Amino acid sequence: MPSSTKKALVIGAGFAGLSVATFLAKKGWMVTVIEKHNIPGGRARKFEAQGFTFDMGPSWYWMPDVFERYFASFGKKVADFYELKRLDPSYRVYFDKTHWDMPANYTALGNLLESVEPGASKALDQFMEEAKYKYDIGVGKLVHQPGISIKEFIDFDLIKGVFKLDVFQSMKKHIARFFKHPYIQTLMEFPVLFLGALPQNTPALYSLMNYADIKGGTWYPALGMYSIVQAMYDTAVAQGVQFQFNEEALKIEVVNGVATSCLTKSTITGEQKYYAFEVVVGAGDYHHIETKLLTSKYQSYSAQYWNTRTMAPSSLLYYVGLNKKLKGVTHHSLFFDTNFEVHGKEIYSTPSWPTQPLFYASVPSVTDPTVAPEGGENLFLLIPVAAGLEGDTEAIREKYFKELISRLEQKWGQSIADSIVYKKSYAISDFINDYHSFKGNAYGLANTLLQTAILKPSCKSKKVNNLFYTGQLTVPGPGVPPSLISGEVVAGLIDKNYINLQSTNV
Repeated sequence: MPSSTKKALVIGAGFAGLSVATFLAKKGWMVTVIEKHNIPGGRARKFEAQGFTFDMGPSWYWMPDVFERYFASFGKKVADFYELKRLDPSYRVYFDKTHWDMPANYTALGNLLESVEPGASKALDQFMEEAKYKYDIGVGKLVHQPGISIKEFIDFDLIKGVFKLDVFQSMKKHIARFFKHPYIQTLMEFPVLFLGALPQNTPALYSLMNYADIKGGTWYPALGMYSIVQAMYDTAVAQGVQFQFNEEALKIEVVNGVATSCLTKSTITGEQKYYAFEVVVGAGDYHHIETKLLTSKYQSYSAQYWNTRTMAPSSLLYYVGLNKKLKGVTHHSLFFDTNFEVHGKEIYSTPSWPTQPLFYASVPSVTDPTVAPEGGENLFLLIPVAAGLEGDTEAIREKYFKELISRLEQKWGQSIADSIVYKKSYAISDFINDYHSFKGNAYGLANTLLQTAILKPSCKSKKVNNLFYTGQLTVPGPGVPPSLISGEVVAGLIDKNYINLQSTNV
């Protein structure tokens, strides 16, 4: 429990905000977190309707080692908070004329690949050996660097293995070295979609995600993804972190390059108040905090800079409740039954609403009956769409919903439309309204080569000495595990720099 007078303010109670707050508190800081919503979680909030419980955002649990590391930092383990179940199959992939169930067992996966491409099982072994190296270096070293200076990466092991890391080769070319069958290539390219970029624009370094997928496994926390949020919130409270919900940040006051206080407004009463601090951490949308909470004098990046960033996609989401059980469906399903190249261009090259979208379907009630009423089914549907699209109307949401339900009925061989008892959509305008999300993005910045490590927006303000940032628009990047790591990295940087901060603030 903190006993000093070192005060830190964290703006936003998403995964990164919870993480940085908890690590700062452990280091002796008095931490207050302000959050505009009535519960923690940010994009990982949940809501309940008609007996259904819906996770609003993240639905995949990968890299369990990162979660264990986080809780171990506070003398706990994952099992102290929630039960994990490894999914088998990990997920199902629908192609144009068939589908594959991805087995959790590695040998079974090798046999599956071998059945369509002779030699693919041996190629998988070689591919995974390289992927493991990248995972060990990437997750063990690279992602724990704050990205402040190139000097962080002058490390013998990193230099020695720079070519093995494949930083300058694309994922697409890297995968093509090992596999020729288009289905296998699609399968291996899929994890980088979590990083928000096309395989041809993503460094092959990120085959570490294939290791996370195939070796680390796909898991499900009992009662849903919000179990993670609740566990992190409970951990933060136990460390002495104070939370102020329904309170939105309006302005960060800066005097001579030092942030002194933050003006907030109650989303319920409209009451305004000031919070004083030694350090402030932006754990909300980086662009919003820069452009709306700071005067232009203290903004580190220009409008041109932001407008030339390659954003990860936004999402068109549907939360659907059924009054019947579905037959033969899996927890996670990926629909690659239309042209990936076309949809990819509609996200990145010529941003537009997709003509024949790829999409993802999650049915958590297959694994966890608590998220739906007895005899019902809980569906989460997601279409990746370009960030910044205009025309997010009810009409276009309804158009795509009907298309998705029709394709699901066809692929799953059973009726769905006549069993829908609840439906809610969520898209670009909602991401903007709820999270001040830049261009309505869902995943942050794309992990392209020119937006990696020190080339991301800095986690330390260039203009305000005691302002820091954490989350998916800074290091190490998008996703739940990186957000947990981001909070830890930034807390360490703050504590390391505290003597300098203190001398500046005198």
